Amino acid sequence: MRRLENKVAIVTGGGRGLGRIFCLAMADEGAKIVTADILEKESSETAQEIKRKGGSAVSLKVDVTSEKETGAMAEETIKAFGRIDILVNNAALYFGIGRRPFHEISSAEWDRLMAVNLKGPFLCAKAIFPYMKKQNKGKIINLSSETAFTGSKGFIHYVTSKGGIISFTRVLAAELGPYGICVNSIAPGFTDTEASRTVTDDITKYNVSSTPLGRLQQPQDLVGALLFLASDESDFVTGQALVIDGGRYMH
Repeated sequence: MRRLENKVAIVTGGGRGLGRIFCLAMADEGAKIVTADILEKESSETAQEIKRKGGSAVSLKVDVTSEKETGAMAEETIKAFGRIDILVNNAALYFGIGRRPFHEISSAEWDRLMAVNLKGPFLCAKAIFPYMKKQNKGKIINLSSETAFTGSKGFIHYVTSKGGIISFTRVLAAELGPYGICVNSIAPGFTDTEASRTVTDDITKYNVSSTPLGRLQQPQDLVGALLFLASDESDFVTGQALVIDGGRYMH
């Protein structure tokens, strides 16, 4: 039996990048997928690919900063599949943000990034909680970043938001544990994605000398951890931040 057979998973930012990889991987393990993304075309393409492979998926256009839209996301998922087992809070502002000193970042950019990267996961968790509570079980997986542990000059707003995700994960895990809901975070290192290619001049020149495994991280390197945290195998794991970066940061 596949690890996520008949589970229902919502993936925010499921239209491209890591979100798309996560959708496809969970679908391959038997999950019914809701791709929730503000990028309507890309979200639909992910859902269509899952269907072509014999899986079940629906696509929803969702702005995660909107309480109305995240609430509708949960309602539409219930209408389509009858339950919500997994929420992957993957949507984030990262694509093309550019590296700049903190004093050159506008307050408007700061606010927008915090709205997507921190308020978004809060609203999505709030929207799906009543359904997971009723089931007395669920998995929430939040995407953080290795940079929350190591810092990264020029991205203070992004790094701050990802540090916030770790604290958000811990508190939510403490609050939702009594309802059988596990809340964990994955903290990837610098990964070869479409978004990463917009924030560096030449990704092929990324310095891997401090990576014990000696290569640039690929999206597939995160799939095993995602599937573990989404599956019943991790039913006694909660409040954790799993750093996946080839060993650059050890703790």
